[in-house]
Amino acid sequence: MQGIPNNSRKQSFSLTLQPQAAWMAILGLLMITTLCLVAGLGKVLNLIFPAGSLAVGLFLYLRYPILYVGFTWWVFFLTPFIRRVSDLRSGFTDPSPMLLAPPLVAMITVVTLYRNLPKASKQGGLPFILSAMGVFYGFLVGMINGSPVPAIVSLMTWVSPILFSFHLFVNWRDYPSYRQNIQRAFLWCVLITASYGVYQYLVAPEWDCFWLIQTKLYTSMGKPEPQGLRVWSTMNAPLQFAVVMIAGNILLFIGKGPLRGPGLAVGILSVLLTSVRTAWGGFLVALITLITSLKGTFQMRLIALIVTIFICILPLSTVEPFSKVIQSRVTSLSNVKDDQSAKDRAELYGRTLNLALGEVIGKGNGTLQPIDSGIIELLLTLGWMGAIPYVGGIILSFYSLFQGTKPRSDPFASAARAIVIGFLPMLAGSNVIVGISGMVFWGFLGMGMAAKKHYQYQQISGLK
Repeated sequence: MQGIPNNSRKQSFSLTLQPQAAWMAILGLLMITTLCLVAGLGKVLNLIFPAGSLAVGLFLYLRYPILYVGFTWWVFFLTPFIRRVSDLRSGFTDPSPMLLAPPLVAMITVVTLYRNLPKASKQGGLPFILSAMGVFYGFLVGMINGSPVPAIVSLMTWVSPILFSFHLFVNWRDYPSYRQNIQRAFLWCVLITASYGVYQYLVAPEWDCFWLIQTKLYTSMGKPEPQGLRVWSTMNAPLQFAVVMIAGNILLFIGKGPLRGPGLAVGILSVLLTSVRTAWGGFLVALITLITSLKGTFQMRLIALIVTIFICILPLSTVEPFSKVIQSRVTSLSNVKDDQSAKDRAELYGRTLNLALGEVIGKGNGTLQPIDSGIIELLLTLGWMGAIPYVGGIILSFYSLFQGTKPRSDPFASAARAIVIGFLPMLAGSNVIVGISGMVFWGFLGMGMAAKKHYQYQQISGLK
């Protein structure tokens, strides 16, 4: 988690941890977490970590709002890993209270919504309000049809990305600082979590295997043995990890610095090792969108970089121990008829699509198990009553994002648009607009809209 010195216009790496008060809070939480892990106090950590994360997040939100954004991303990136190490030493806990930490920290931005609600529509925040209303409707239905605790947890998972996105959007005046913070957070995320992902595939650490066996997810996430796992790194599922890596790699493509090349190499390799073909398709769509949205000079540089990186990655994907898992999934793309995963998804759509299309009221938040289709899960959960405002908010956001003149001179704004476009094909395979993948989708949607408003203000004010 990297802080950003105030009023700094340079993107140079610094070993100084400023402001001191903010970093003392962050390092204090890290130290307590580490001590509990070493001492095997996982049951205590189940309560301390969410509470501590919320306290630190609230402190940063009130005093150091830029650093709060980076802290929130890292809580999402690392919490599942901390949970697995804790469970190995202290016993498996399911459901784990520790997993409440990420949505709790993101939910702090409900304060931003409260402060800006009277003027949200005039500010351009109507899309976020509509989508949040759709989720709240699903929560009310879930409270009626199910139990309160699952409904509340599901509400947090669905609505926290929207609130976080709204927070980024309404702070458009500080867009350059938020942009720098997010670029730095995702740079180090790719370097650290992608490297661990490759290590995870080669070694199969004990805590990951223990968690896989306890959750009985080895049927869909690979075997708990070296070179048998579908990589999910520090997160909870291969698709979630792949989505974060897609965003990180897209930002690295438009970034600068000596760490960009190594980051892209390990980042792309780790995406391939997830074996998530819908994510591969989303990555390709995002790359094409990015290339077409940049100016000529940037386009040529990006194309040259993409070719160079893939030339470096190609030999790794064709030699052991990586070739078997990657080539088998690539081959399945051209042999869909014999692919069991494709058959299962086709059967799912055939069995539930008509049911989902006829769901007017919806089952409500917290009443359904995850479904391998974001579209079907959305309709079944929210029904048409909730899906119309929720999807309507997304459509209005896209309209705002792509209408008028685009800030083509800002590669980050182009990258944000490319990332959210890359999510569209992935919705056919999973609900990628909630949880950590939802944070990526809504977060970059909010940043893209903030960039648009930032540059519009500059144009009106005659600023360069």
